[in-house]
Amino acid sequence: MRLPRPIVLALAAAAVLLAASLAAGVAWTRYAASLGPLDLAASREGSTIVVDRSGRLLRPFTLPDGRWRLPATTHDVDPRYLAMLIAYEDGRFYVHRGVDARALIRAGAQWLARGHVVSGGSTLTMQVARLIEPRPERTLAAKLRQIARALEIERAVGKEGALDRYLTLAPFGGNLEGVRAASLAYFGKEPLKLTIAESALMVALPQSPEARRPDRSPTAARVARDRVLDRVAARGVISADDAAAAKREPVPEARLAFPALAAHAAEEAVAADPKAKIIRLSIDARLQARLEALLRESVARLGPKLSAAMVVIDNATGEIRARIGAADYDDASRDGAIDMSRSARSPGSALKPFIYALAFEQGLAHPETVLFDRPLRYGAYAPQNFNLGYEGTVTARKALQQSLNLPAIELLADVGPATFLARLHGAGAEIALPKDTPIGLAIGLGGLGVTLTDLARLYAGFARGGEAPALIERLGSPPVIEPRRVTDPVAAYYVEEILRGAPPPANALKGRIAFKTGTSYGFRDALAVGFDRGTTIAVWVGRPDNGPTPGLIGREAAAPILFDAFERLGRDVEPIRPPKGVLTAAVSADLPPPLRHLRKDAPKTMAAAEAPALKIAFPPDGALIDLGLNEGARDSRLALKALGGAPPFTWFVNGQPVGEADLRRQSAWKPDGAGFARVSVTDAKGASDAVVVRLE
Repeated sequence: MRLPRPIVLALAAAAVLLAASLAAGVAWTRYAASLGPLDLAASREGSTIVVDRSGRLLRPFTLPDGRWRLPATTHDVDPRYLAMLIAYEDGRFYVHRGVDARALIRAGAQWLARGHVVSGGSTLTMQVARLIEPRPERTLAAKLRQIARALEIERAVGKEGALDRYLTLAPFGGNLEGVRAASLAYFGKEPLKLTIAESALMVALPQSPEARRPDRSPTAARVARDRVLDRVAARGVISADDAAAAKREPVPEARLAFPALAAHAAEEAVAADPKAKIIRLSIDARLQARLEALLRESVARLGPKLSAAMVVIDNATGEIRARIGAADYDDASRDGAIDMSRSARSPGSALKPFIYALAFEQGLAHPETVLFDRPLRYGAYAPQNFNLGYEGTVTARKALQQSLNLPAIELLADVGPATFLARLHGAGAEIALPKDTPIGLAIGLGGLGVTLTDLARLYAGFARGGEAPALIERLGSPPVIEPRRVTDPVAAYYVEEILRGAPPPANALKGRIAFKTGTSYGFRDALAVGFDRGTTIAVWVGRPDNGPTPGLIGREAAAPILFDAFERLGRDVEPIRPPKGVLTAAVSADLPPPLRHLRKDAPKTMAAAEAPALKIAFPPDGALIDLGLNEGARDSRLALKALGGAPPFTWFVNGQPVGEADLRRQSAWKPDGAGFARVSVTDAKGASDAVVVRLE
């Protein structure tokens, strides 16, 4: 049976069309394959950002070429902005598969009718393709490439993935890429909080980012913004009243600085892991911001060239909740670039509580033990009180609360400066010792260097029953240091209870927190450290260049800041409960007889009185000692031996301790190379001897 001629012709035409479509499909597939792979992972990468414990932005960093590109997703922006963006740029976004055939046909018809390009017909996904593979020319070949890439993008990451890449890569003028960077630079806020007017400007800028930059062309920016408002209102995305109200809002005429909260901590974290893109710290951004404002306000009142630093530790976890290295990071007149939370400075009297804790722990004293505040001389060392006066008979409680120097030095002489120093080292504190100076009793009054971070951690040990916490600043990373013992629970409670009764500054109530102040020699450093059960805060005020500031005293400069900082925690003070074993006494007479006065019959006191003077027996001063170091010997050790003195002994080489305090008079040190070395030893009474030798 023969088919009618019209049917035959129709079938033939269908066959030709099918063959042509198949051929076109094969050709298109080959063309798309010839473009090579598209790196979609790189298109989501951006500037390194440092965020707080909850993901809030602390500080972003530019890309190596200076661009700001902060990755953003659809969950990071205001929904109204997304609705306006899609309505204005790509109304059929959720209908097409990356390419809108209607828009392309319309653009082609306009081009043929008018003889020039009126509309490119690009979808948001095609714009993403152009941003991933930027090409300056506007040719048919470039358009075909965008079409192929847009189809590939949506097959790979879908609609949401395409939008995420637009939000990250879209240009907003200058070195700004992505809506998050633009929102922070122009409005000082995250894009999740954009208003209707701000959202309209963010929609308009990528179309012509340089011509419409509000910081350079605010009039052009306003015109473009209002055009967006009119179109999205006509399409029902916003009401006419909302559009009219938005038009009355001004456009920003300057760029704002990017956030730089915890600037020093952020820099340190990036330097430690330069390849990381998102670094999460234990810091609380809101608390950090409140405390940074507090320090700026405080130093402005205190005077020029002064800076301040602060460390806040969560006692339960050991996490650093705030760390401020300078009162104003950007203020060169105050050396804001120097991180004073990590700089070793003299703590003044801030170490006295640890002397008392050691005395309580060793059973030498109790808070109600009677001490004597009177002139004393230890060899050539004759300490004085800050006010140059004397109180006479005082309890340990009153002596510590009033920060009297003489009773503290008397206790230190009994517990031994070497033992005291070894305890600080053992608790994990890095101690900077003066060069070419014997280790003696002066360390109890600040004759050494310690960082504010270490000092805060040591004080947190008092709140934790005598154990300094493992310190954590970067979440997901191992602790900076493991938990270490500062003292025992009873001694820790005694110190806390004494310091809680210390007279507070004028801006605070008594008995709320335990705190201690410190003032270094020459009025160079003013410190205050306080704690309750939940939090420890340490404050430093001074000049980063180590210059003196007459009248700079811990109680007047740092203590008011400390108490204000506790108020800005936004919670009630948490008391510390006494542990088992606490000996309660109202007065000295309630104590057992050995604790009523400072014990003078302790064995180490007798040994110190009878022992000959401390002297280094080996190596001899000025000796040239051949350890085979020049011949490559790696395991050679320098023998160390002392005569006389009162144990335990602590050895130092070039100011660094060789192990911990030891009852033995012998030790050994492994040198790291040939050269001169200064060897010193200190005993339990603070006596010392030193020699200089040359090692080969």
